[in-house]
Amino acid sequence: MILVDLNQVMISNLMMQLQSAPSVDRDLVRHMVFNSLRMYKKKFGNKYGDMVICCDDKNYWRKEVFPYYKASRKGDREKSPLDWNEIFTALNEVRDEIRENAPYKVIQVEHAEADDVIGTICHEHGQQLGGDPILILSGDKDFQQLQEYANIEQYSPILKKFIKCNDPQGYLLEHILKGDRGDGVPNILSPGDVFVTGGRQKPMSKKKMSEFMQNPPIDYERFKENAMLVDLKQTPQHMKVDVLEQLNSSITGSKMKLLDLFIAKRMKLLIEVIEEF
Repeated sequence: MILVDLNQVMISNLMMQLQSAPSVDRDLVRHMVFNSLRMYKKKFGNKYGDMVICCDDKNYWRKEVFPYYKASRKGDREKSPLDWNEIFTALNEVRDEIRENAPYKVIQVEHAEADDVIGTICHEHGQQLGGDPILILSGDKDFQQLQEYANIEQYSPILKKFIKCNDPQGYLLEHILKGDRGDGVPNILSPGDVFVTGGRQKPMSKKKMSEFMQNPPIDYERFKENAMLVDLKQTPQHMKVDVLEQLNSSITGSKMKLLDLFIAKRMKLLIEVIEEF
């Protein structure tokens, strides 16, 4: 399987388009996203098999258990000169077109992130010995924990290289201890709201970090909180069930449907390479 972190693929293509124009060109974004999927299928399909498109939903469950999760991103978007309402409308339109027309499984679970989808599939199909190869197509560092399985690899489409983690379990523990500023998750020594209140994290010395790595403070409340946010084994069980049900369901789209879409949208260059999808 090739597990595609769709949001990362779409955002990276969108940002490339916005470098040359101030507003969203939906036709260009559509072409770039579909062409990216074609290239990934052509590059990796023989070794890893079929693509599975993994999508973010909205109102993430992590915000319910930790209100400060990704809390700064809304403010960052409001300060941005970009029209994010227009951007999200365009991306949602392309996502729906992929689901309805492309010959790939598209998985989206209510209140779940693509991280939950990818993590659930990897924990279900990951093997220490043997097993069908699985490729995670994303540069997201959170997925390094999933390399605990021998049949799982990760490729960053932005960096255009494989990401290798030699100690996935150690990486996960360190990630829990240090938190993730980008997601609004502080280290375990700091209050959960430190980023939204404008405070500073309590420094974690190398000595303290080493002590925690040797003896993880698993009963410490902030450790448990960060583990729930970071460890992809902790996706809620009903979401895992939904992911696997969608994985085992039939595909909605087909190459014929995709060809009809390309003809309707006058995507001449992609019509010529339809067999590569």
